[in-house]
Amino acid sequence: MTEKNGLPWQLRMFNKSLKKKMKVRALKKYLGGLSSRSCLLLTCGDNNGAINYHLRNLGGDWSWAEFENEIRADMEGLLGAPVHLIDKEACRLPFADGSFDRVVSIDVHEHLRRPDLLASEFSRVLKPGGRAVVTTPNGNERKLVVRLKRWSGMNNLEYGHVRTGFDIPDLEALLAAAGLRKVRSGSYAKFFTEFLELVINWSYVKILNRHDRTPGSGIAPSSLKKLQAVKKSYRLYALLYPLFWTFSQLDRLLFFSRGYAVIVEAEKK
Repeated sequence: MTEKNGLPWQLRMFNKSLKKKMKVRALKKYLGGLSSRSCLLLTCGDNNGAINYHLRNLGGDWSWAEFENEIRADMEGLLGAPVHLIDKEACRLPFADGSFDRVVSIDVHEHLRRPDLLASEFSRVLKPGGRAVVTTPNGNERKLVVRLKRWSGMNNLEYGHVRTGFDIPDLEALLAAAGLRKVRSGSYAKFFTEFLELVINWSYVKILNRHDRTPGSGIAPSSLKKLQAVKKSYRLYALLYPLFWTFSQLDRLLFFSRGYAVIVEAEKK
């Protein structure tokens, strides 16, 4: 499953993903063109390098950092570039002060005991006037699919989260305390997409991979080895993907509600 029609397995998985494609569209909207910009992308586990690959197409000079060591080799193989490993406790970024015009963080803060430390690092490595673009799951515990996750046994531990996430005001406050002023914010992935993602993740964690995992080790195949272990089921999923995509489009009816994933852009004062 390494290659098919010249396309790496990571990109083929991305093309059959609902939420990751929404995430990349949202990030591209916030980032715009990045020609001559120095950029840093930080991820934490649920990423095999495909998101990095697509953001790199926006232009700019990119550096990569990851909080989970297991997937770094696959990421580096796809990107042809080093991926720095970051410690979850210290959250220290191995870059000089004022190194970047843009720092992008994808679903990292909910994994950390001290997310404020990472926010402070963003402020340190950004140039004056530089911007951070941060996504996290929506931390609103009252949302229906969040309650369904708890009921089905898909709690924070299964996702490797310290907390459910951050709602927009909480994420804005976290960044503001580090000296990063909100520019704009938004959300994506409404009920229908999030519900589908829950069903798919539950099937992987509780059925397909129940004998070969520890809590927090991933809610989807994040390496070629893990993908090969469930390749028959994944082929079935790929066949059904057009139906899943159609169902997810019902999100358009919920334009008035905040999504299950939030995004905040903030500028260094």
